[in-house]
Amino acid sequence: MTSDQAVAAVFITAFNALPDREQREVLANFLKMRKWRNDLVDIAIAQSRSQEKSRPFKDFLAESGR
Repeated sequence: MTSDQAVAAVFITAFNALPDREQREVLANFLKMRKWRNDLVDIAIAQSRSQEKSRPFKDFLAESGR
């Protein structure tokens, strides 16, 4: 485990120990910051689509007429 991973693990442990109300407050503060909001949306989209079948990019380009 890298030091960055260890710090992240400690953060998640502390976050999970917070009451629900405080967890929502932390998340609300992340969402107020544009960079974090965009990153969180990207992560959520990637996670929700992680089980989809992939296809070669050149096939996508051919299908989209590019």
